[in-house]
Amino acid sequence: MEKYNRKWRGRNLKRKVLDLLRAEDISQALETIGSLPPRQVINPLFSFLCSTEPQVKWRAVKAIGEVVKNIAEKDMESARVIMRRMIWNLNDESGGIGWGLPEAMGEVMAQHHGLANEYVMILKSYIQEDGNFLEYQPLQRGVLWGLGRLAQERPELLKNATPHLRPFLSSADVVLRGLAAWTMGLLVGSQGDPALAPLESDETEVVLYLNGTERSYRISELARKALAADV
Repeated sequence: MEKYNRKWRGRNLKRKVLDLLRAEDISQALETIGSLPPRQVINPLFSFLCSTEPQVKWRAVKAIGEVVKNIAEKDMESARVIMRRMIWNLNDESGGIGWGLPEAMGEVMAQHHGLANEYVMILKSYIQEDGNFLEYQPLQRGVLWGLGRLAQERPELLKNATPHLRPFLSSADVVLRGLAAWTMGLLVGSQGDPALAPLESDETEVVLYLNGTERSYRISELARKALAADV
């Protein structure tokens, strides 16, 4: 494991983190990021959620999950501060857009059970009409991905999410349709949901980052897998 160099501060640290996120051996890179002082590395990682390079963005999501999990294991309140920071930046009053934050929240909760229990209702509320519904479609995509990531590890926490996912199955946005189908297939009670059936004939293609890989899917493929609970 590469040891922390005290010269990695400010811009130097940010450049170092970017180099690691672009590294060929991502497992080793994530291990090195995990060895850096968590309270110093979290800000650079947040900045890369806005990256126009998909690989950098998604690796930053993964790294944030691991860093916040490590913080929570030693100091739960400090981890809560980071979660509240993400929530604030998704609030209209923050004046920001919140790029990548729903995905990061989902990744954190997938990796840490305690934080998942505390914040699942907030993540879910972002797709609830009677909750903190996010109107902006790119953020809706992030919420659906975050819910799907959480569902991969802790589906029992989302057992009542299905009614709020169904409207996205008929969205004009192909990414939302695809992510809704993927997420529903991961949830007990959603598998085999008849609302998925119309998508079996939807041959639209969409590029999604699922299970650590970005590739093209047909909506029909995602719907069939969801109906068969094969995700």
